[in-house]
Amino acid sequence: MERGEGSNADADQLPFSYRCVRRFYRFLTNVWFREVNVVDDEHLPPEGGRLYITWHPSGLIDPMLMTAVLPGQLTTVAKHTLFRVPLLGRLLKFSGVVPVERANDTSDPDGARQRNAERLAGLASGLARGKDVLIFPEGSTHSDSEVRRVRSGAARILLAALREADAAGLPRPNVIPVGLHYSETQRFRERAAVVIERTMALPDPPLLGHDTEEQDRLDRAWVDEVTELFAAELHRVNHARSSWAERTLIWRGRSLVYAEKQRMAGDTLTKPSFSASVLAARRLRAGWEFMAEHRSEETHRLAERCRVHFEELENRGITPYDVDSRPDRLSPLAYLKIFIQWLWAFSWMFGLVTWSAVAGNAVPYKANGWFSNAMKRREIDSSAIGSMKVLSAIVFFPIWWVLASSFITWSLLSSASPLNALLLSHWLLLSITKLPAVGVFLVFMVWWPTSARLHLKLYARLVVGAQNLRRWSRWKDESNDWAALVNEQRHLSAELVSLGTELVLPGDPDWEDPPPGQDDVDSVRFRTVNTIA
Repeated sequence: MERGEGSNADADQLPFSYRCVRRFYRFLTNVWFREVNVVDDEHLPPEGGRLYITWHPSGLIDPMLMTAVLPGQLTTVAKHTLFRVPLLGRLLKFSGVVPVERANDTSDPDGARQRNAERLAGLASGLARGKDVLIFPEGSTHSDSEVRRVRSGAARILLAALREADAAGLPRPNVIPVGLHYSETQRFRERAAVVIERTMALPDPPLLGHDTEEQDRLDRAWVDEVTELFAAELHRVNHARSSWAERTLIWRGRSLVYAEKQRMAGDTLTKPSFSASVLAARRLRAGWEFMAEHRSEETHRLAERCRVHFEELENRGITPYDVDSRPDRLSPLAYLKIFIQWLWAFSWMFGLVTWSAVAGNAVPYKANGWFSNAMKRREIDSSAIGSMKVLSAIVFFPIWWVLASSFITWSLLSSASPLNALLLSHWLLLSITKLPAVGVFLVFMVWWPTSARLHLKLYARLVVGAQNLRRWSRWKDESNDWAALVNEQRHLSAELVSLGTELVLPGDPDWEDPPPGQDDVDSVRFRTVNTIA
């Protein structure tokens, strides 16, 4: 997991309970994701409170990830019903989450509105005095490809915070949009990128006057305007204007561009980090939309060729990476090297680490899967599935670790155990028996999750090796016209790269982010070519 430099800079100043919860969230996110990148954390302003806004595509995973990677102590807003879940409620309180009540979730709507007003006033006051607040302005999690309707709560908190900061002579709070990207939501061991954007430039709040009705009208107008700006910014930073089908096309096109640029530079083809892939997809999307407006026929033709090519690859069970990485000559020695790498990883799967990981985690893992499947059968929104997996894992895994640690402790220390002789045949387990019973128990309570993480790393190497073997098998399949596939993909890659070289795109040194409320495509422009007479 890659993190920003500032993530631990103020660790000593944070409450102990928050530090514990953050460490726990980092552990969970390290297990859930195989890669997490934090991008552009240098954008964080040095003074003033920070209001982080982002979309909400993956339930509890979103705030856990944000708490794990963002610096400082985050105060997060969440619906109050989550606090009713026994273990989760405790975690939320320790991590400083503020509950918000919905009228349809309570029997006392008037009381709920009063309590919400008090809580939102507290959030605004904290923000004005330099604290950090995380809000999901949509108000609910979802699985849509686009940002849902943004509610006005974040803008109302900001308005109150700006006025309190101005009255007290404090630095104004900053609004920081965050791009939250997953390679695939709700799926275990996928990749994530947290992209911290620059502080939003927003209109000044209306001046306070004596006319209550006029003041209310001006405040409402400001809140509506800022809410629209928030919505536009969330669409931009999360690439949320595209459908899932368009996203897939852009993502695959991004891989062609990346491979072509590596070939042009004479570099060996390697897979990029997820954050680099997200930036490349952002560049391609912005350039594509710009060229679709200025050269519609050319862009439409290229898009259709890409679609047809990708469909053919999918029908043949081939990925664009298979085509780009295929060597000109299939050497038996190269195959042997791949096979030995896979065999080495496979051999490690029969060691103590793997058996410990299976013994300590297989049962709760299966229980978690059965629970998730049961929820799916109830036709629950897919955006909640990831949350349910995390919640059930928080319950199932510790319970099993306690039971397994108790059993192993008894098996090692009691001569009455039928497994005593078998377990003591291992030198490492024999040395552990020198500890008191409580010490043995604690060693195994730590060892179960540790062995699981080690096993996941070994398993990842095994999977990569197996993928390489399968890829080699596909390369040798003579039913595929590899020459034609490679030729078409190279032509498409060259055209996509050529399309981008004419433009100033996100990530270029001379790129200027669009003003709040506008999309990346609004700042794309043709490069000026200086011709020497």
